[in-house]
Amino acid sequence: MNFMQQVLDLQKQGRFVCVGLDTKADKVPASLYPNVKDPEDRMHWFNDAIVGATKDFVCAYKINMAFYARYPRALRNTIQSIRSKAPGVPIILDGKRGDIDNTNLGYVDELFNFGGADAATFSPYLGEKANAPFLTQKDKGLFFLVKTSNDGADEFQNLPVIVEGEDYPVPLYLHIADRLANHWGSHGNVGMVVGATYPEQLAEVRKIAPDTQILIPGIGAQGGDLEATVKVGLDPTGHGIIINSSRGIIYASSGEDFAEAAGKATKKLRDDINTIRASLGFH
Repeated sequence: MNFMQQVLDLQKQGRFVCVGLDTKADKVPASLYPNVKDPEDRMHWFNDAIVGATKDFVCAYKINMAFYARYPRALRNTIQSIRSKAPGVPIILDGKRGDIDNTNLGYVDELFNFGGADAATFSPYLGEKANAPFLTQKDKGLFFLVKTSNDGADEFQNLPVIVEGEDYPVPLYLHIADRLANHWGSHGNVGMVVGATYPEQLAEVRKIAPDTQILIPGIGAQGGDLEATVKVGLDPTGHGIIINSSRGIIYASSGEDFAEAAGKATKKLRDDINTIRASLGFH
C-alpha cells in the first residue's frame, strides 16, 4: 500500500503517534528474560511486547537503525513482529541515508528490499539528482531532514542563503523545505523531518508545505512542547503530523510492567494530541 495513504487513513482515526523502537541492548533489563543470554533475542522480545501494547494507538513505528547495527537479526525479527501484530501500521526505518546516486541504489535495496520498510529518512544535502533513486520509490514515504530536533542543529541549518527571486536571505532549512515541497518528486510521497524542539520553525515549514506529512521527533525525553507542536504542525485538514516518541514510551517503566506502561504512555499521548486538535475544531 502507498505509505502516505496508509498513514493518512490512520490519522483519520485519530492516530498521530509514532513509537520509536530505539531499543538499546543494554537497556533491556536482563531480569525480564533471565534465561535469555542472547541480546538480540532480548531486544526482539522487548520490542514484540511493546508493539503488542501500543499497536492500537499508533500511525507508525520508527526504527533507528543505529541501535541495530550490531544486531541485524533483532532488526529483522522486530519488523516481523510489527507485520504480524500490527499489520496495518507502516514501518519507518530511520537511517538518514544519502550519498551519490549510484550508492543510493544500494540504500534502496537496504531499506526497502532487505529492510522491507514502508518509509525511511534521508539527508537532502547531495541534491535532487543524487536522491533520484529514492524519489522513484513512488509507494514509499521519503522523509528528508529539514530542521532536526538536536541541540546544535542551528549551526548549519539556520545559515542564511541567497535564493534567486528572493529579496532577502532565507535560512537554509527553509530553502530545503521549499525545494522538497515544490520541486522534488512527482508522486506526492516526499515528507519532512522537523523537530518539536523548534515550534516556530515548524510553523514556518508548514506555511511552505501545507499538504506535506511531517515527521516530528523531540517529544518526550528531548523536551518538545506538544501543544505548540500540534497547533502549528497540523495541515489545513487537521492531519499531516507524525509525532514520534521513543524513550518516553519504550522506557516508561524499567520493571516487569514495561509493556503495560508503554501502552498507557502511547494512549495518553494519542489522547493529548486529539484533545489539542479538538480545541482547534478538528474531530
